[in-house]
Amino acid sequence: MFFRMIFGAVTRQKQKLLMMACTMALGISLATAMLNVMLDVGDKVNQELKTYGANIMVEPRGASILSDLYGVREGAGVSGKFLFEAELPKMKTIFWAFNIVDFTPYLEVQARVNASEAPVAMVGTWFSKHLDIPTGESVDTGVINLKSWWEIRGAWLKDADESGVMAGAAFAARNKLKEGDTITVAVRDREGRERAAELTIRSVYHAGDKEDDGLLAPLAVVQRLSRLEGKVDRVEVSALTTPENDLARRAAQNPHSLSRHEWEIWYCTAYVSAIAYQIDEVLTDSRAKAVLQVAASEGAILQKTQLLMLLLTVLSLACSALAISNLVTANVMERSTEIGLLKALGASDGQISLVVLTEMLFATALGGVVGYLVGIGLAQIIGQSVFGSAVAAKGLVIPLIAVLVLVVTVGGSLPAIRMLLRLRPTEVLHGS
Repeated sequence: MFFRMIFGAVTRQKQKLLMMACTMALGISLATAMLNVMLDVGDKVNQELKTYGANIMVEPRGASILSDLYGVREGAGVSGKFLFEAELPKMKTIFWAFNIVDFTPYLEVQARVNASEAPVAMVGTWFSKHLDIPTGESVDTGVINLKSWWEIRGAWLKDADESGVMAGAAFAARNKLKEGDTITVAVRDREGRERAAELTIRSVYHAGDKEDDGLLAPLAVVQRLSRLEGKVDRVEVSALTTPENDLARRAAQNPHSLSRHEWEIWYCTAYVSAIAYQIDEVLTDSRAKAVLQVAASEGAILQKTQLLMLLLTVLSLACSALAISNLVTANVMERSTEIGLLKALGASDGQISLVVLTEMLFATALGGVVGYLVGIGLAQIIGQSVFGSAVAAKGLVIPLIAVLVLVVTVGGSLPAIRMLLRLRPTEVLHGS
């Protein structure tokens, strides 16, 4: 009898139930899209921010202490501390190796150009270095990927070009240099001997900061001129990270203050401090630390983006609940005579409420399925248009959507159910 009543109500009220299904589909489609993007947005936002620079700086431990105490970075001239170029591929063997997107080393020296007494910063680096990792994999990394926003007049230098150099825009303008000009660069090594080389300016770069007032050359060239073969004074690392929380901040101050359980959670989560710690474990006498401005920006942007998407989800579901409430209330009012007759025949309030809710759930469940499928497509459109990549469909969203459909249906039906409970058979039937 119960199912016959449901079937009869569905066939008689096809248009109203279809309207409820469409209302639910609209709300669930937006909720599905927002939830999938919200759960996937962490990696997307991090990947976007990786195009704007490194978030981890690795320095020799002695030079890092000077930087922390006095706010200056000292390299070959004062502290005499270096990292070893041959060890850098080990960074791709840590627990979070796949989260390290790019990295590049630097060796900075003071050079004289064309016999000028005024020194200029000359930096050696990798441009696009092919590395064979101890795990058997290989990667291509360097400053081309790490500084992709730089404006280049000409072309990026190649690592094998030992007779070329790139000039910063400010340095080139001040010295009236352009592409194709040849300059003589002299570098004094640690023993006081000066070594010179003639280099051709291949291109001019604009970085937008103090780097514009210097020269950029292949790392091997700067190492040879300064007699620091195999050594670098810092490494910039771009890594995909999880936003910091209290646990990560405590670990960054003193990892040994954590309990064993806290340590395992921290070490096995892609916090910037955990990745930096693991880099220290594989590099000799190094200290890796977060570039605080970049790390803080990542966390703040990610949290605000997720909060916005959550707010849109809540608002869309609230609108669906209000629309369903109006539709169900109108339905109950139209069927007041039928409901009064059922009560007069002995049906309880609970039984009648169950019939009405079952009808609503049939329509909203159908709308929820359609809304989920539409939402998956909408998530892909958002992913491609905003991030340029697909959004993975998260399995966690399916049970969440099921719960949301139930909550919205029941919540939207409550005003109508209250009206139904107040109906008196004598009043309704007498009025008819």
